Amino acid sequence: MVILATLPGSSNLFSSLPPGPPPNDSPTSIPPRPPIPIPKYPPPLKSRKSPKPPPKPSTPAFKTVHNRSKYYKPVSEGVIASDGDRSVVIGESGLSYLLPGAPFEFQFSYSETPKAKPLAIREPAFLPFAPPTMPRPWTGKAPLKKSKKKIPLFDSFNPPPPGTKGVKHVEMPGPFPLGKFPVEGRTREEILGEPLSKAEIRMLVKPYLSHNRQVNLGRDGLTHNMLDLIHSHWKRQRVCKVRCKGVPTVDMDNVCHHLEEKTGGKIIHRVGGVVYLFRGRNYNHRTSPQYPVMLWKPATPVYPKLIQEAPEGLTKFEADELRMKGKNLIPICRLENAVKNGVYISLVKDVRDAFEGSPLAKIDCKGMHASDYKKIGAKLKELVPCVLLSFDDEQILMWRGHGWKSMYQGAPSFLTPIVADVASCLDGSDDPKNNNHELDSKAVISSPKMTSLWKRAIESNKALLLDEIGLGPDALLKVVEEFEGISQAAEHSYPALVTLSEDGTGGLKAGYEGYHGEGCSEGEIYNDDDDDDDDDDEYFVNEPFEEMESPVPPGSLPVDLLAKRLGEE
Repeated sequence: MVILATLPGSSNLFSSLPPGPPPNDSPTSIPPRPPIPIPKYPPPLKSRKSPKPPPKPSTPAFKTVHNRSKYYKPVSEGVIASDGDRSVVIGESGLSYLLPGAPFEFQFSYSETPKAKPLAIREPAFLPFAPPTMPRPWTGKAPLKKSKKKIPLFDSFNPPPPGTKGVKHVEMPGPFPLGKFPVEGRTREEILGEPLSKAEIRMLVKPYLSHNRQVNLGRDGLTHNMLDLIHSHWKRQRVCKVRCKGVPTVDMDNVCHHLEEKTGGKIIHRVGGVVYLFRGRNYNHRTSPQYPVMLWKPATPVYPKLIQEAPEGLTKFEADELRMKGKNLIPICRLENAVKNGVYISLVKDVRDAFEGSPLAKIDCKGMHASDYKKIGAKLKELVPCVLLSFDDEQILMWRGHGWKSMYQGAPSFLTPIVADVASCLDGSDDPKNNNHELDSKAVISSPKMTSLWKRAIESNKALLLDEIGLGPDALLKVVEEFEGISQAAEHSYPALVTLSEDGTGGLKAGYEGYHGEGCSEGEIYNDDDDDDDDDDEYFVNEPFEEMESPVPPGSLPVDLLAKRLGEE
């Protein structure tokens, strides 16, 4: 390092940076050039301010108020909105729409509307129908000229010939007896005509048992647009097949009532959730009512809550105790996960039978939509009747109430069931010593259903009620043998003819129904007079077509008299 420093012309390799430039002493110095300026472009077209067009009058029908905001408007009974002769009404049937010339007040659902009056609405009151006059908006082209081809209205009394090209099969009006023809009718009775016989019902229903052309009725029940759909089915066929599934099947009688009332038809057969609706003998599609179509589904109004903290006849403490005990209760049934495919015709009967053995009943609804099992609970509350306690854990918990009465009122006093009421045990005394009712060791505990079966068996001579309990083996065997002969004579009875022989002794000659000997012709054996008899029932319910009633009343046969004589001896 020392050597390098002594060398001539050498510089320090680790010296600091050189100082700044020397000061410029020249009086005339050229200023530095400014940087390149940023070019100015015109603003984009989107950001240019353009005059806003005048606001168009908005229609409340195109606003989804009930979905994106908390619209709540209390309503009272009466007209809440009107547009000339068209109005929105709150009445006994809930939210309905009144149009001029309509046969009745229109609703979205006729069968699933709650009976309670709505408290408020979730959207502005407007009619979900098309306006009576709508001007055509300008599209840049002149409107098309009217077609010169006149399409005639469909007339059921004069349908096109069967072989016409491009025309589907059309069923003629009827059926009619020989010599009668269709008559123009205006009222429901005139359109239906004379009641159908069993043979006619069998003829009408049989082709549609396996038919896939049907109207599906789901969770919303009988909606307004289904009325026009049913009439379109009646245009070409006499019977419309309606398949009901889901919540409405809990109360099928209500569905059938509204189907007949709103469409004007007649239910001639019903199997489970399938209903066969007859249009009438004198139905003409040309004079059928024309219903306006609902363009959208109106928002459901706000109804009173089904679950109350203190239900009818209970305090809040008692209701909470019942809810706690209901958590450990086993459900009586579990409804299907796919509520759209479920048929719950026997649900009301199952709940009533459950109340015979317990004051509480629970239904498991796992996997169902909340609105579905709440609708089912509201129907059970009216049909059973019962008191709803909770919908917790997707389960319906019900209490039978203070005014509950058993369905089996004719049960003997010594066979009445001994059931501890939950409401009487709310004081917390679960010790049997504190109970006022002491159970006797000889008391017979049985359900009322079993009691009714025993009573029916005694009346039909299939069981025997002993007058004395302390019988010996020999005496008991003798009673059993006597009863065995009587029961066999009563059970194996058949139509028989008692004749007297020449020596005065009686003899039995079997004469089965329908048998008339070898010399009888086919016309004498089968008599069609029974087909003309009208059915007194409103419509068939789970009745096979081939079933015929016996003309012989029970207890009037000679063998029944013999059995009675043996019983007296």
